[in-house]
Amino acid sequence: MERRVFTVFGGSGFLGRHLVQRLAASGAHVRVCVRDIEAASFVKVFGDAGQIVPWSADITKPDQVAAAVDGADVVINLVGILFEGFGRTFQGIHVDGAGHVAAAAKAAAERLIHVSAIGADAHSPALYGRTKAAGEVAVLSAFPEATIVRPSIVFGPEDNFFNLFAGLARLTWVMPVFGCPLEPEFKLFPKNGFIEIDLYGDGGTRLQPVFVGDVAEAIMTIVRQPKAAGMTYELGGPTVYSFKEVIDLLLEITNRKRFLAPIPFGLAKFAAWFLEFWPKPILTRDQVDLLKRDNVVTGDKPGFQELGIAPVAAEAVLPTYLHRFRVPARQALPQA
Repeated sequence: MERRVFTVFGGSGFLGRHLVQRLAASGAHVRVCVRDIEAASFVKVFGDAGQIVPWSADITKPDQVAAAVDGADVVINLVGILFEGFGRTFQGIHVDGAGHVAAAAKAAAERLIHVSAIGADAHSPALYGRTKAAGEVAVLSAFPEATIVRPSIVFGPEDNFFNLFAGLARLTWVMPVFGCPLEPEFKLFPKNGFIEIDLYGDGGTRLQPVFVGDVAEAIMTIVRQPKAAGMTYELGGPTVYSFKEVIDLLLEITNRKRFLAPIPFGLAKFAAWFLEFWPKPILTRDQVDLLKRDNVVTGDKPGFQELGIAPVAAEAVLPTYLHRFRVPARQALPQA
């Protein structure tokens, strides 16, 4: 990949900065396409002088996209949003914008890698999932040889998932577990006559968190493999957790004890209606709809195994950046 030119849309974001560092280390020239190049200026230090260039481009504007990919060998689109607002819509970013990138890449570049999501499904209850699926259709219609990458929830030092809930645990004694049954189940143990109340059912939505570094490495491997053209990859971590297990793990790492409140989807959606009025909502009704389906690999598509990558476990990485949320263990007093 020596001195190849890469155009990376969304290259200053969470996944983008990990990928750009790897591209720079490989010797590539990288255009990091963002709407605000001043905010993305930090990426220049990931490479040698002039190797990484922040580039002003909005994927909703075809002329800016075409200029950004002109002369590029490989185009990578990482742009996506979790909620609508500030003039950005799921349709505009996930579908129209993705189509603009694919059309421009087809005219200028050898390869296109489009990062979608495991939740991409034309029949998803969430608009996010439906537009992610429509975006894949738009990409492949314009660039049939494009490679689609569908990661599960991506975690790492700058993530908006584990950091969000770890921060929430510092502020409240109650942590939500989404997707639990509407009514608790009462179980009678015949041997001792005790009654157990099951509040959580199967633990809510199932998730398969994947480390950001593994996703970036997967994209690098895809770039090096011509046979990956036209393929769709699903990337999930080595472990599938219920939502309750995720919160339990987070609390264990941060050394906190909290009451886990079972939250049925109906109640979550009611709360999300109010939270949507926040400038940057921590939960939206569409995100609640997205949680109605498990976010795990289907097994029908190639993934890390086919790319020769062993994904790292969440338990190995989370302590390295959630330590700032950790309650220090009480030190034993010295003996007299």
